[in-house]
Amino acid sequence: MDTLEPIWSTFSGIYTLAENVKANKKRCQRISVRVKALEDVMKSITEFSPEVKKAVEELILTLESTQRLIEKYTAANLVERILKSGSHGEEFDTVSERLNDAYQALCLALQSEQSKMLYEVFRQRETEDEMDGKEDDTEMTKLLMDYMKEQQEKTNTILRQLDKVVQMLNKPSFSSVAVRQIKPDELKYQHPKKPFKTTASCELYKGEYQGFPVAIKRYLDPMNTSARDVKSIFNKEVDTMKQFESPNILRMFGICIQDENGPKPQFFIIMEYCEKGSLRQVLDSDLTLTWIRKAHMCLDAVRGLYRLHNTEEKWRVHGSINSSKFLVTKDYTVKLGGFRLSKTETSLKRQTEDRAVRSLCYHCPEKFHDASFSYCKEWEMYSFGIILWEIVTCKNPFEGFSDEKIYQKVYEEKYQEPLPDDCPAELGQLINECRAYDCFQRPSAGVLLDKLRSVVTQLEEQQD
Repeated sequence: MDTLEPIWSTFSGIYTLAENVKANKKRCQRISVRVKALEDVMKSITEFSPEVKKAVEELILTLESTQRLIEKYTAANLVERILKSGSHGEEFDTVSERLNDAYQALCLALQSEQSKMLYEVFRQRETEDEMDGKEDDTEMTKLLMDYMKEQQEKTNTILRQLDKVVQMLNKPSFSSVAVRQIKPDELKYQHPKKPFKTTASCELYKGEYQGFPVAIKRYLDPMNTSARDVKSIFNKEVDTMKQFESPNILRMFGICIQDENGPKPQFFIIMEYCEKGSLRQVLDSDLTLTWIRKAHMCLDAVRGLYRLHNTEEKWRVHGSINSSKFLVTKDYTVKLGGFRLSKTETSLKRQTEDRAVRSLCYHCPEKFHDASFSYCKEWEMYSFGIILWEIVTCKNPFEGFSDEKIYQKVYEEKYQEPLPDDCPAELGQLINECRAYDCFQRPSAGVLLDKLRSVVTQLEEQQD
């Protein structure tokens, strides 16, 4: 099989790098063990069915992405690299998930004794990763503190940066705060208490909850005025929310009911506050985004989509994805929103205005061909490709086009809106793959994540 030619050197390269890392040793060595198990299976394969071939091709992409990640922690300018990235834990988590995906795919394709051996290697993945992460973070904190002492006679700028990283490693995370019903006195509002956004059905206020900045959504004239019913719906949703924990999915903290036992209770939903608003608002602003910034925003967005698509409910999709459903924090981290606690919100939101019609600019070609076409991950990947195009161009898709013109361009002419001339070639190729006319040619969220991470790493190396 031709695709196997580069894989053996990649295996060897990962092992060598894992032995020479300067930080995150536990994570890297744990990944090395999992990669070795996959290599042993690869050596035992004698026949390559189409299913095995596809699983191997995706494994190669994941191994290349894994190698680039470990390389970060063997570089001479280690401290500077750590300072640039506050999400090393998430990077290792997603690499482990992709290796686990490869394990699942090979097991299904092989249906052999090797799958039992792989199961033993991967079954304790989540527990092992959590333990490795804690040990690595402790060692990294010590490494950074030692470096700070050695460099104390140098510039105050370096000292401030190091202190910031140590605080980052020790600060509480969203995942440490349970999603629950919140008491009214636990919320602090920004004063004067004025909404920063108002719609026909709700008002949004900026506030604080357990030290985190939050957006507090207050429902006006709620459709459901039964506190008991709302709590019942909320409690059912909370049970399934844990699987969506990710730095790139908008955090929901819970609901708050004021005057719960009164004749007219007020209902609030508490969520993470994103200072820069929606992705569409950022792209419509006068901000100048560098290619490094745009690539990172694309990577953030696909991480959120991957977490959604990679839940235990393998059919799970967002259902109405567009650039307004992604939110942006003050440091330009992009987060996917618009689906968590959706049933709770639906039970409260009164439809006082016509429901917005989904823009045809996000419709995939197969939807134009068959109006009864069921929404699926392949359709969602086409819509996501349009969002990536928006990020790199900062334009609105098919601006000024009528619905009839969009139909003609997309379905009849197989048209893709052009990318900027200076768009990095690898990034542009991925965007075009997502917008492929044939849904079979569109990548999965996992494959796109691997490739985009490699693109970001290449751009960072070019910048260095």
